[in-house]
Amino acid sequence: ETTQLTPNLENGKKEFYTCALCHSPEGWGTTDGTTPEIAGQLSSVIIKQLTDIRLGNRDNPTMIPFTTPVVMSLQDIVDVAAYLEQLKMASSNLTGPGNNLEHGKKLYIKECAECHGKNGEGDAKEFYPKIHGQNYNYLLRQMHWIKDGKRRNANRNMVNQIKRFTDEDITAVIDYSSRLRPDPSKVAEKGWTNPDFPRSFMFSPKYDKR
Repeated sequence: ETTQLTPNLENGKKEFYTCALCHSPEGWGTTDGTTPEIAGQLSSVIIKQLTDIRLGNRDNPTMIPFTTPVVMSLQDIVDVAAYLEQLKMASSNLTGPGNNLEHGKKLYIKECAECHGKNGEGDAKEFYPKIHGQNYNYLLRQMHWIKDGKRRNANRNMVNQIKRFTDEDITAVIDYSSRLRPDPSKVAEKGWTNPDFPRSFMFSPKYDKR
């Protein structure tokens, strides 16, 4: 149904005001992994995840109140997804310890690149998310949740695939993934702030301007 809707970026910007309270005005999330970077994410992925939360297919208690039909229409979901996709990604992100990268690279090329792309660019048609530029702690947490079955809307093939991964495998491949970087044209200059938001709107010092 959402494929029939034309995105409205102005409305998407307004809808993002609520998202910004946790994800930051730039959409860069937090390096501790509690909230992901969503700036630059494929709009189809954003739409799928918001819809899955709305329908109860993904457990995310924090997000549930914001995705209900009373708060967010399908048009709103399409609009905010389009707004997020065109936002520039952070100039840097938190990476892993870096002590097993060769193993992580081999695993990524063999197990992950076919779906998430050689450089972590994702696949809009298949709803595979971009993972390049994403913070290590968030990627690591999601990987464990997928393996443990907590991320209920995860791709079935991926769930079956990583069942055989050890903790060492997961740490290594996520460490490598966290070092994949987007095309420079998709990345904000260091110190950039989102001009769509007055600085008075945000208040927390934890949102570093990477």
